[in-house]
Amino acid sequence: DHPLLISSLIDYAAKTHGDSEIVSRTVEDPNVLHRYTYKEAAERSKKLANALSKMGVGIGDRVCTIAWNGYRHFELYYGVSGKGAVLHTVNPRLHPDQISYVINHAENKLLFVDLTFYPAVEKLLPTMKTVKGVVVMTDRANMPPTAGANVICYEDLIAEERAEYDWPRLDERAASSLCYTSGTTGMPKGVLYSHRSTLLHAFSMCTANSGAFSCRDVVLPVVPMFHVNAWGIPYAAAMAGAGL
Repeated sequence: DHPLLISSLIDYAAKTHGDSEIVSRTVEDPNVLHRYTYKEAAERSKKLANALSKMGVGIGDRVCTIAWNGYRHFELYYGVSGKGAVLHTVNPRLHPDQISYVINHAENKLLFVDLTFYPAVEKLLPTMKTVKGVVVMTDRANMPPTAGANVICYEDLIAEERAEYDWPRLDERAASSLCYTSGTTGMPKGVLYSHRSTLLHAFSMCTANSGAFSCRDVVLPVVPMFHVNAWGIPYAAAMAGAGL
């Protein structure tokens, strides 16, 4: 008898299909492929969770991302939600005023951003009232030259952390992720997902009449990870041990 929690997916993938690969193009150089396994992804997700705890991120706190499909974004999917915080994936295609609005409306505590979007974020930072820190999703060699002392490098953030973390036993109906609508009338509206709803969605995507994901498959998620949890693909793939 165990609650339906997102953390259980990455633990299962690491234990049962630890050698299956996650492959993505790097933001630093799209010609370069990054490859690692579910086992390594799980370890880095736990390092991230440890780092977030040290930064004061607690259960229910919102952490936002403005990022493409990549391995660091994948780690945030698990490291943030797994520790009980809420992952808010921001659509970078929103108007700048709307990006600022949704970040303020969600009261995000931290902002994780890919290099592509850092210049836009840098301009908007003065309007983000609740954001206490910005983490650029890159290594030290590729940090933006304009980044101030309060802007953190992702790889530096997790480098010295332990790859062990005791995921909390949360209420499965607790909030896990947050997306905002686009293309609607008025300002974007927030849509909150629970751990339970996320796992039930992942279960359904593994059934024969849906995505039929299995450990024999490799899945190409063309849908952006900032769009409705990438249709749940990062969760269903881990549940099935499918390559990504």
